[in-house]
Amino acid sequence: MNNILLVVPWLVFPNIMIDFSEFEKKMGVSFKNKNLLKQAFIHRSYLNENPKVGIHHNERLEFLGDAVLELITTNYLYKNYPDKNEGDLTSYRAALVNAVTLSEVAQNIGMNDFLLLSKGEAKDTGKARQDILANTFESFLGALYLDQGYEKSEKFVEKVLFPLMKDILKKGSWRDSKSVFQEKAQEIFGVTPVYKVTAESGPDHDKRFTVGVFLSKDLIVEGAGKSKQEAEQKAATAALKKKGWDAK
Repeated sequence: MNNILLVVPWLVFPNIMIDFSEFEKKMGVSFKNKNLLKQAFIHRSYLNENPKVGIHHNERLEFLGDAVLELITTNYLYKNYPDKNEGDLTSYRAALVNAVTLSEVAQNIGMNDFLLLSKGEAKDTGKARQDILANTFESFLGALYLDQGYEKSEKFVEKVLFPLMKDILKKGSWRDSKSVFQEKAQEIFGVTPVYKVTAESGPDHDKRFTVGVFLSKDLIVEGAGKSKQEAEQKAATAALKKKGWDAK
């Protein structure tokens, strides 16, 4: 196994050099503890191939970051949407902090370029990478909280995540389409929608599912996604539109 050389703020290993200071500059932060910053990007799989790296993987930071993110987001929504009830605020928060949203934000701010993964994980660009990016976003936030405190963490989330709220409200993507479609179907037709996988494609590490939503025996519409859950939500969203039940 090749030896790993740690140099602060650089992490150097065979044929690859990652300068985490570039990410700091991009985010407008400067970590006091550079190892915390590095740890935020270390996936468990990386340590399986590089056990001598000397820094733990990021799962504990992810655990902390998840809680910090929930508090920051809850506080933001409570202050900025005083006329909304608990149910709406909960849905808003879920739309902001779900894996799809967080992975998109992580990709947009360049986290993908700093991930430390095993060779196998590094090849994966499907749902597994999406989950890794979302988890890394939370890990980085946990590291930032430990190193810089709540205020800096809040400013970071306000900068990269909360601008998406306007688009979420505009598109109505905070709504749980499956729940809304079920309520409408039961109210109007007295039936409960059934979701069935109609097709699968792609290799195991990058599957794509097509799901049909049925009312009784009638196929209403299909939706596709990188998971069955995502495909079901897309099918429900399309079904709401087809039936004319998607008025906001």
